[in-house]
Amino acid sequence: MSDFLALIMFPALIALIVLGFPIAFSMIVVATVFGVAQFGDAAAYQLLTKIEDTASNSILAAVPLFIFMGAMLENSGIAERLFGAIHLWTRRLPGGLGVGAVIMGTIFAAASGVVGATEAVIGMLAVPVMLKHQYDKSLISGTICASGSLGTAIPPSITVVILGPVAGVSVGSLFSGLLIPGLLMALLFLVYIVVVCALKPALAPRLKEDEQHPGWGKLLTITLSALLPTMSLIMVVLGTILMGIATPTEAAACGALGSVLLALGYRNLTLSILWNAAIRTLNITAMILLIVLGGNMFAGVFFASGGMATVQSLLLDTGMSPWFILGAILLIAFLAGFVLDMISVVLIVIPVAMPVIGMLGFDEIWFCVAFLIVMQTSYLTPPLAPSIFYLRAITPAEVTLKHMYKGVVPFIVLQLVVLALILTFPGLALWLPDAISGPSWK
Repeated sequence: MSDFLALIMFPALIALIVLGFPIAFSMIVVATVFGVAQFGDAAAYQLLTKIEDTASNSILAAVPLFIFMGAMLENSGIAERLFGAIHLWTRRLPGGLGVGAVIMGTIFAAASGVVGATEAVIGMLAVPVMLKHQYDKSLISGTICASGSLGTAIPPSITVVILGPVAGVSVGSLFSGLLIPGLLMALLFLVYIVVVCALKPALAPRLKEDEQHPGWGKLLTITLSALLPTMSLIMVVLGTILMGIATPTEAAACGALGSVLLALGYRNLTLSILWNAAIRTLNITAMILLIVLGGNMFAGVFFASGGMATVQSLLLDTGMSPWFILGAILLIAFLAGFVLDMISVVLIVIPVAMPVIGMLGFDEIWFCVAFLIVMQTSYLTPPLAPSIFYLRAITPAEVTLKHMYKGVVPFIVLQLVVLALILTFPGLALWLPDAISGPSWK
């Protein structure tokens, strides 16, 4: 197989996906066919080696643990209790329910790491309340989609756990590099909602004065009982990773156990909740790891066939500036996000992009943070936005696709603002990884 023939692997993969084949099986089939065509019987050994590499990757053990932690928080009612406490503090602000949804999205994203789960939980809790208080449907749609998308930008993120080993960079450094941009994005969401609702009160009618406000003592009691345990869990998980005390897998194990103890402490732990959380974890983990396996097999055959060298020569021998090549890579990732899920894009684009990024002299952590923000933006962008599909499944028919498409536009702009800031001021992504000392867990 010639080097240029290896590039046919990508059109072949897209063709299978368009025909309706599952992404994981599409990557496995393409890798097998092209591997056998290039290497004959030796391809079997190469592909089996990728299976062993995936199964023995200790970092990937964090995936089911983070998923289980989020499933327990969702199924045991802890997330609902948390949203109720946040709502008590934000409800009298302009767009208070939207503000509460974004804060809830930030906290739950830091406790679950799964984008779809974050949006589903926030949507099921916030949409009925926002509709009841006659919030603008476009504002509702944009707020819930944007809040759910924070599952990518707020660590710990399952996408980051996958990205780290594929890119050959520290997962802990990625978490710390993503923290400031993620919080900045959440802050911009909050400011936008408050400002637009203050300027246009009809978008988010204030609560009526006759609605009772609990006394300060009761308010503090409700807040502390709902917020402190969950925040303590987040600090245990994220803090131990950032300080280098625990590996991502060890911290995820602590988080999974902590979520069970929280459910027990709230007296919401039942065999049914444990079983449902375990089944949900099994289903999502099997899907994710099969995609990871397919991506590793695809990338292995592509590299061995000389495809990587061909891509590098195509990009580097054109005389384009490094920034133009960087923009092209991010644009390809953005477009790929229209037809593929985030993890698939990571597994297909990152193995090809990282050697080029290194040769161009860009910082790898900085690039990965920018890449993740691009992925998050693609997640929100119509017409094939996964966030809109998630929202469509949990909202009543009165919230139409038109409302959703219109509602996400301002939040897409805000995400692009954050991306521009990261590209212009790399220190936003690099200051915290440089400031934190400790082991660089990979």
